[in-house]
Amino acid sequence: MTFEHLNLIQPLQQAIAKQGYVDPTPIQEQAIPHILQGKDLIGIAQTGTGKTAAYVLPILQLMSQSPRHIIPGAPRVLVLAPTRELAAQINESFGTYGSFLRFWHTVIFGGVSQVHQVRAISKGVDVLVATPGRLLDLMNQNYINLSKLEFFVLDEVDRMLDMGFIHDVNKIILRLPKHRQSLFFSATMPPNVSAIAVKLLNDPVTIEVTPQATTVELVKQKVLFVDNENKDKLLLELLEEKQLTSVLIFTRTKHRANKVAMMLNKHRINTEAIHGNKSQSQRVRALDNFKSGHSRVLVATDIAARGIDIDDISHVINYDLPEEAETYVHRIGRTARAGAEGAAYSLCSSQERDMLRQIENLIQRDIEMMDHKFHSRSAQYATGMAARPPPRQQFNRGPRRPARHRPNFRRR
Repeated sequence: MTFEHLNLIQPLQQAIAKQGYVDPTPIQEQAIPHILQGKDLIGIAQTGTGKTAAYVLPILQLMSQSPRHIIPGAPRVLVLAPTRELAAQINESFGTYGSFLRFWHTVIFGGVSQVHQVRAISKGVDVLVATPGRLLDLMNQNYINLSKLEFFVLDEVDRMLDMGFIHDVNKIILRLPKHRQSLFFSATMPPNVSAIAVKLLNDPVTIEVTPQATTVELVKQKVLFVDNENKDKLLLELLEEKQLTSVLIFTRTKHRANKVAMMLNKHRINTEAIHGNKSQSQRVRALDNFKSGHSRVLVATDIAARGIDIDDISHVINYDLPEEAETYVHRIGRTARAGAEGAAYSLCSSQERDMLRQIENLIQRDIEMMDHKFHSRSAQYATGMAARPPPRQQFNRGPRRPARHRPNFRRR
């Protein structure tokens, strides 16, 4: 199927062609017809599956087919996103796909002055993309009125809840008009996410384009057992390989992200760090430098990286293994996007062997061990094959059906 078969209007087809896209992704192919029919929708899809265009395109079409005068402070469309980066990218997508349509859109988020955001809203916008905190602030100051809202989108709901936005999201939902079309996107559907879906949606269509808790098949995964004190040396050795052209490194803490970035820059490897303590201008600059190739490496914490939407990441390196196995799936999904191949390396110390066991149990496979010169005998004994989970017995149970619900992993 091509985009021409989705009954999209000519201005959208023109914008899609301008971007060089021909075939829709599975989430786009399945979601767009339902949204065009005015149905509420639950989309279970990970970042990088094309879900933003899956709702941006049909919303733009529905707006253009039912024009309305702009009302200052009263948007027709509200999209809620968990991070500033994701919100900015969604707003950019509305501009890209709506480049041949007439409408106004803007984005609001915290960490910057509200003056310019208030000015744009007061002039009137059709589409408002927002993070929950700043949206509530401006609503409480009477700058934003949701009574005329026609379309409401909650994007990356599971991460929004992980970041502690549950109360803000519930307050916003209470102020939505009764008659609206609601779209709900999440990578997973644990019970707390399902509870919001029940409250928000009216007889929704559910689309799940990839089984939950499944790694991207195109990602080549390797684990490297190493003592903590040798992680920096091993990281430098890995980055000597020329095929590591655009590398996203994950750490568990902001302090560790800064430390790794400083170490790499000291060794003349252009590196940026992105995490919650960075200002908005610092985060934008870091992303721009990474996207443009000026910086070869981006070091990030999980929350900061959630909004990163970059197609050309060649490698993901887990400097620290995540405490939640589910997070590993999100991390490695940052590479091997848009049909490209990618690789993920995980540096595993003796203290992290239980985390590795949980990851392998979740993804239902053993991650291949990669040898290296810093794999000392003591590290091999403490963190090597002896530390790995025993082989799982194989039973012929027929085709395996993906689980509909995830375990509710412990939050950090």
